Parts: sequence; C-alpha cells; structure tokens
Amino acid sequence: MLKVAYIGNGKSTNRYHLPFALKSGRVEVKMIFARHNNSTWERLANVNYTNNLDDIYTDDELDLVVVATPSAFHYQYAKECLEHGKNVLVEKPFAQTVAQAKELFELAQAKGLFIQAYQNRRFDSDFLTVQAVIESGKLGQLLEVENNYDYFRPEVPQSQSELTWENSFLYTHACHTVDQMLAYFGKPNQVNYDVRQLLGRGRMNDYFDLDLNYDNLKVSVRSSYFRLKSRPSFVLTGTKGCFVKVSEDRQEQDLKHFYLPTKAHPDFGLDRPEDYGTLTYVDAAGNYHEEKVVSKVGDYSRLYEGVYQSLVNGAEKLVKDEETLAQIEILERGFKLLR
Repeated sequence: MLKVAYIGNGKSTNRYHLPFALKSGRVEVKMIFARHNNSTWERLANVNYTNNLDDIYTDDELDLVVVATPSAFHYQYAKECLEHGKNVLVEKPFAQTVAQAKELFELAQAKGLFIQAYQNRRFDSDFLTVQAVIESGKLGQLLEVENNYDYFRPEVPQSQSELTWENSFLYTHACHTVDQMLAYFGKPNQVNYDVRQLLGRGRMNDYFDLDLNYDNLKVSVRSSYFRLKSRPSFVLTGTKGCFVKVSEDRQEQDLKHFYLPTKAHPDFGLDRPEDYGTLTYVDAAGNYHEEKVVSKVGDYSRLYEGVYQSLVNGAEKLVKDEETLAQIEILERGFKLLR
C-alpha cells in the first residue's frame, strides 16, 4: 500500500481522485491539506485533515503526494514537494509552460524521485473503445480522427471578464484530449491552431480546433462551450469504413451524481447499449457491414495502479515525461495566439 497525502481538498481531490485511489486497493490516504477548513465534502475516517503544509513535507512515511489544487498552484506545490524529497502526482494541467515542466522533471531526476501528470482520461471508455476499433483492422488504413469534447455551458465564458491561462479551454480541457492523442499516436509532425474567444478579445478562451498532422493521418481535437447539441465524441475514418461514437465516457456523469465506483455500484461508468458506437465497413469480399461495438470499460483507478507499479516495482511511468512536455508545448503555443 502507498501512504498518500493530498494537497487540496476540493472537487478534484474528492471527485476525481479519492474514489479511484480507494478503488485501486493500492492507496492508504494518510493526510489531506487545505488552507481553510470550510470544505463541504464528507471527511474520510482515519485521515489527518490539516492546514499546515509542513505536516506533509516533514512526514517521512509518505510514499506519494498528490497535488490537486487550482491550476495556478500546480508548479509551485510540485516543486516544493520535490524539494522536500517527496514523490509527486500532479493534477492536469501539469504546468503552465514547457520551461516549468522541464524544471520539475529535471529536479525529480536529480533527486531520484517520481513525478507524473494525472491524465486519468487515458482510461475513458470511449477512448479505449476507439483504440480497439482501430486495432481490429476493419477500418483499413486510418485516415482521419475527430475528437470532440463539447459543452453547452454559456454561463461559464459569459461570467469571465478576462483571459487567463488558468481558465482557458485549452488548459482545462485540451490537456485531456490532446494527451489522449499524444499517448496513442505520438507527437505530430505539425499542429494547426484555431483557438478563439467567441465572446470577443480579452475574454475567456471558450473554443479550440486543433489539427494534429501525422504522415498520412489527420487528428482533429475540438471543443466549444456553446454546443447545445454536442458533436460525436469520436469519428474515425479509414480506407474501408468508419466508426462513430456519439456519447462520451460515463464515469464523470456518474461521479457528478455521487454514484461512486464501489462494490455497491457494479454498473458505475458503464455504457448502455444505446451508448455503443457504430462501426460501418466493407470487408475483403466487398460485403457491407454495420454493427454496434460494445464499449470497453473505462476505469480511472488504472492510473493509480500504474503509479503503484512504478513506485513499488519500477515499472515505466504510464504518462511519460516527453508526452507531458509535448502536450504543454501545444497548449502554450495555442494560448499565445489569444489576445
């Protein structure tokens, strides 16, 4: 078991980390830090809730510290943890700039410590299903991938009067979808950017359309806050067919309803038959097929299993340093286009 402390006691820690850390069976939560003791989240039994960071930094029993604060503090706290000899798991986005990310990786290497980005959406059901469809070969040569991550939440950009990197759609959402594409396809040869502030200059970044270009493959990563009807989560196009997955992974939806990944909820995050994607293709004999593809099971606890295997058994990190650096480079360049 890994003895773990969390810096931050908000939605990130309580909704996106603790349920999966506990489900993994690899984590003993020892301590949770927050500056103020006004959190409305239910407290865990036998956990030390503290407002003193030194309680974490001076605890020699800790195997891992998870930084799950607002984005603006990720770099600061991750660096402090490393300087105090702690292994670190950092919530997305890992850092604001490539320079910051490189500094953290180099510091960890110099001290012989572990640091990794928390990219839980690598274990989204829709993304795992897409990989299985590609690897089935039924699409033929893959030519195009469309990945859409849409919302209809106009009140979010409408309530923001200024542009900051912390509230930009690039840093809050593309950090997930770009990471997925980098994890599976690698670093692209070229990136084309269409990054916008739909409400005008100086306002929040509320839209992006990034084209990741590979040798014979185009990958489009797109998001908008103003889509009353979302585009399909994934559309794959190949020389022999296509695959359309309309609905996104259901884990977050269940979490928002406090339907947690416990033994009492064996159907947590599972797609229903109506959520399955449709694969349409022509086989080698020229026969036309259209069939539903049963979704793979998404499971964010696999990220914690990977961290455990790295720390205890020396396994390669699930989220490699070069993947995080490539992601931050894309986000940073895109944000610089905004005014």
